[in-house]
Amino acid sequence: MRRRLLRRTGIALLLLFVLLNLVAAMHAWRFTHFQEGAVAKTPERGLSFTQKLGVLFLGAHNPRPRNMAVPDTAFQRVQILSDAALEAWWVPVARPRGSVLLCHGYGGSKGGMTDKAAAFRAMGFSTLLLDFRGAGGSPGNQCTIGWSEAVEVRDAARWMRRQQPGPIVLFGTSMGAAAIMRALATDSLGAAAIIVECPFGTMTQTVKNRFRTQGVPAFPMAYLLLFWGGAENGFNAFAHNPEDYAAHIRTPTLLLWGDKDEKVTREETEAIFGRLAGPKELHTFPGAGHENYLRRYAPEWKQYTGQFLERYIGQ
Repeated sequence: MRRRLLRRTGIALLLLFVLLNLVAAMHAWRFTHFQEGAVAKTPERGLSFTQKLGVLFLGAHNPRPRNMAVPDTAFQRVQILSDAALEAWWVPVARPRGSVLLCHGYGGSKGGMTDKAAAFRAMGFSTLLLDFRGAGGSPGNQCTIGWSEAVEVRDAARWMRRQQPGPIVLFGTSMGAAAIMRALATDSLGAAAIIVECPFGTMTQTVKNRFRTQGVPAFPMAYLLLFWGGAENGFNAFAHNPEDYAAHIRTPTLLLWGDKDEKVTREETEAIFGRLAGPKELHTFPGAGHENYLRRYAPEWKQYTGQFLERYIGQ
């Protein structure tokens, strides 16, 4: 009798393990592969119990990011040869102080960076707005949350250097910031300065944060998602950690963060800032979440970025 109970318990646990892995693998695939067509994005909040069950077993809808805006001035549509032929918008200015590469976040595209690009041009910088693979005008539907995108940052920076002499600044938001930090961990890229907004500290923590905001325990699904997300996309997701990359970055860095950010914690931000190996500045936006700071805090954002660039680029 006891042996039969143990056998049934073992079978039940094995089936549960298989089910959890199947669910995790499906969610990891959905999270790293955008869907084509007119698919409405599943909201992160306000779902009914039935809708939550549907998301649990079928996965969230994750539409491919599109460009919903273009620069407010003449621009050139250019191709950056990298792990794919990436689309970018090059907007040169007369008598530039330098050039800024703008890297969007997860689920975004270069169309969402036009306001910041305009602000940098007003400061005297030419701008290159990049679509990572799987977003906007670039091909594919895969996203690796900054891992492979680091190669695309490198190739875009090299293109920009060939296009225009002078100082290069790298600017990234969230995933774009993580991609920049990973790229700089192995190659300075000749960048004179970087500005990074709300990068996550570790891939493990950022997945845990998403579970926390949903009021769902992170264990064991967060770890299974990381395993499958890495396995399906050919990298070790547990090793994708901007706070580790920071220790190798000697380029002057401006780190921006909002103190109500539910996706990136204060501890993550302070860990990154503490490990940066070069000149560094940290500015916090009170009341800001994981958002575009320029929209709500335009004077402060322009002041922080403008003064930082004056210090490390000059007039």
